[in-house]
Order: sequence, then C-alpha cells, then structure tokens
Amino acid sequence: MNEQLSQLMNQYEKRIIGQTRNMKLMLSSIFVGGHVLLEGVPGTGKTQMVRTLATLLGGDFKRIQFTPDLLPSDITGSMIYNMKSGSFETLKGPVFTNVLLADEINRTPAKTQAALLEAMEEKQLTIQGDTYPLPDPFFVVATQNPIESEGTYMLPEAQQDRFLFKLHVDFPEFEEEVYVLRQAVESSNKSAQTSAVMDIETFMAIAREIEEVTIESSVYEYMMSIVRKTRDSESIRYGASTRAGIAIARASKAWAYLNDRDYVTPDDVKVVSVPALRHRIILSPHMELEGSTHDQVIQGLVGSVPVPR
Repeated sequence: MNEQLSQLMNQYEKRIIGQTRNMKLMLSSIFVGGHVLLEGVPGTGKTQMVRTLATLLGGDFKRIQFTPDLLPSDITGSMIYNMKSGSFETLKGPVFTNVLLADEINRTPAKTQAALLEAMEEKQLTIQGDTYPLPDPFFVVATQNPIESEGTYMLPEAQQDRFLFKLHVDFPEFEEEVYVLRQAVESSNKSAQTSAVMDIETFMAIAREIEEVTIESSVYEYMMSIVRKTRDSESIRYGASTRAGIAIARASKAWAYLNDRDYVTPDDVKVVSVPALRHRIILSPHMELEGSTHDQVIQGLVGSVPVPR
C-alpha cells in the first residue's frame, strides 16, 4: 500500500473512533471518482468524519449547510452585474472545489437538491447557459438524517443514484464511546491540529494504480448476477440498474487495493454490494410491512448467488 495512504488511514483512526470500515468504504468510493451519502442520527459525528478525511486528503474543501431556504444559486453560483466594468460576471459557487461536504442534504427541498445533479454526474456546471468544468478530482460527500427525523425531505431517486455508496453511521461500541467522551472532556484544548498527509498529485497517482487492479471474467459475471437478482426478486419492487453494477466493479477494485491486492475477489464484491445497492432498490410493500430492511434483503440475495471458484 502507498505509504502516504497508510499514514492517512492511521491518522484518521486516531481522530475518528469506531468508523474504520466506513472510512475505508469512503476512500474506496472517492478514489474511483464516486460520491458518498452518509446517513445517521444527529450527533454521530458524520460532519466530523468528512471534514477530517477531506483535511487529510489535501486539496480544496468547501462545506454547504443545507437548509429549507437554500437556493440552487447558493450552490452553483450566478451571474452578477459589475457596475465598474459595465458587464455581467460569473460568480462561482462553493461547488467549485475538490471535496464538497453537502451537510444535512435532505433538509432542503428537492429543487435545491437537484442543483447538484449535473455536477455529480458530468463534473461540470451550467450557469446562465455557460458551462464550466469542475476541478479534478471532484467528489461530494453528503450527510443526511434519517427521513423519519423532523424537518427532512426525501432525496429524489435520481439524486440518490448519483451516489456510489450510501453508508450508515451508527453509534460506536461502549468502550469506544467512553474513549470519545473522555477525550472530549479532558483533551478538548489539547488535541492536535489535523493536517494534510497527501496532495492532489499523490491522490491521482493512487487512483491510477487502482485502475490497474484486475477483475476476472467470472467475477464480472458474479457482480452482474447480483445486480440482476435484484430485478427478479419478489422482495424488491424496483431493482438496480446497470449503473449499480458499474459502481460495484469500480468500488471492488478500490477495496482490493486498500487490502493490498491487485486483483478483485468475490469477497470484495460482497463487501461493497450492500452500500452500493441499498439506495438503488425499492422494497416490495409486503417486505416493508414485515419490517425487512434493505440490508437484510440485499444480503439474502448476495448469499443466494453462486460464488465463482
């Protein structure tokens, strides 16, 4: 593994307790150009997770706090009239950055959420008819509260599909939470400042190495069998698209790389399938009535697909 990447992961684990798996999944998505949606109740450290990772990665970082009165132009930017020059100028919004934290994205209506669709899919933005490329790399890490929370809006399906992963952020284990509590009370003024351990050039070099990770034909077929299984299952009303298979393949490469391998195994596919599919399927009504979760259904489907040898 790249030395700076190893250092990044070690530094992250010192600052964010109990979220190692989510951190590795976030990195897996980010290194292949994917976006990540973090869901968890308030107070689980979602914003701190993203801010810490963005700082360690280096590059430009911006944060948008999504609120009910946020306008699309507050994200993308707008045209303004410069009285001195007598002409209109483009004022670029905070989306023009390397790492964008869309904080509590589901606390703003769908019209404003949709302002990110073009940016997330095409890595460009159109402002008043003019198209502007976004920096490279560019990725969005959004946080959201569970939809049952007060004052939240459902993310449109098209918006959710732009995220490569949807990750659940749970509370830490008891011992980990005691450690967090102790650190917050006793070391609040003594904590070391987080600084970058990587630059954009190193980031891009790692991304190129991940592209070289190999996937055998049988593993490709295994991935697509899982995706197609979501379309045939009676437990699922709407199954996953081909884009979901592409997400699984790209993320599997990164997960294999983070585990010091230059080839993808079926176990890699199993790890990334749940976060890659949980926001891309809609359960059948009878499964919802029974209280089944997306994760339970996906794990059952993955387990039913024969593993290639």
